[in-house]
Amino acid sequence: MPPPRSSAWPVAWVWIGLIVYASLHPFGGWHWPHGSDARAWWEMFRLPAPHSSRFDLWGNFLAYLPLGALVAIARLRDGHRRLPAGLHALAVGVLLSLLMEQLQHLLPLRAPSRIDWALNSAGTAVGAGAALLLEALGALRLWQRVREGWLVPHGATGLALLLFWPVGLLFPTPLPFAQGQGLARLADWLEETLAGSAFEGWVRLPSPEGPLPPGLELLAIALGLLAPCLVGFVMTRHVWQRLLLLLGAAAIGPAAATLSTALNFGPEHAATWIGPALRGALVLALLLGCVLALLPRRLTAALGLVALTTLLALVNQIGADPYFAATLRDWEQGRFIRFHGLAQWVGWLWPLAALGFLIARLVEAPTPPQARHGRTRT
Repeated sequence: MPPPRSSAWPVAWVWIGLIVYASLHPFGGWHWPHGSDARAWWEMFRLPAPHSSRFDLWGNFLAYLPLGALVAIARLRDGHRRLPAGLHALAVGVLLSLLMEQLQHLLPLRAPSRIDWALNSAGTAVGAGAALLLEALGALRLWQRVREGWLVPHGATGLALLLFWPVGLLFPTPLPFAQGQGLARLADWLEETLAGSAFEGWVRLPSPEGPLPPGLELLAIALGLLAPCLVGFVMTRHVWQRLLLLLGAAAIGPAAATLSTALNFGPEHAATWIGPALRGALVLALLLGCVLALLPRRLTAALGLVALTTLLALVNQIGADPYFAATLRDWEQGRFIRFHGLAQWVGWLWPLAALGFLIARLVEAPTPPQARHGRTRT
């Protein structure tokens, strides 16, 4: 039987999709900016060097760093040598970035730049080099052994979900950790799509109307913080591992929310997201997490479906206050436009992906005893 493909491949493909969305957002106003003669075609292949802020420079470098590392790791786990794996990863990043910069010629709100291309390529090279260095030092083999001791065979998908959870928190949310506020927008899109057809009027979702009552606000924050634990609990082997995941979520979630606030309003306002309900929500999440950590995986998955469904129902009832709406405008029109799609879509879709993961765990056949300790590749 051939060895299973590395779980780095699906994560790399998801990351590529997010890069494409972030690079081409908002996708509107496609046009051919030049004529049809040879000089016009040459202009399409030229990349100018417009002025970029320090934020954009670092962002372009860091956005491609994980891509280089993921592709290099995937190639190494597929059995390739270090140099071919590194060159393959570099080629993917360089060509993807070049394609994105060329397509930005066709978008009036985007500005192609050879500086961006160079920084994207440099980020890919550093990421790939870091992966090769870790492999040479034996860190990847050590991680493989640790992962086999922590995760059941289907843990690779759940691990990818855990890695993307803090990314979604970088997009502003109406409540701390309250991801998944996209159903109302989906309903609006379906309503526009079905207008004039026999299915017009079939989509009826409640419109967000305002803030939640204090008790429901506390519950929504607690469930949002508990959401990654619901994924982690069904793929870890031991109770102490689940408790460590719970503590990790309690640390990473506030850190991501603090970073998001600092990016929006400046480092001096990094703690302004902390509200009166946060302390109670944190205590509630820790208590619920400790109870769930003691339960069997299938029961945890079933309760997780209830919790995530409740979270989605609560989050999509929240109306945006004026300050939150202004923050979204800054993301959509200002310096965060490159990361708008990357973080927004992760935040909107992460709870739905987690629901799908938990449903799959419920409907799958029980793992045979002899296969419970089978090896998977990372």
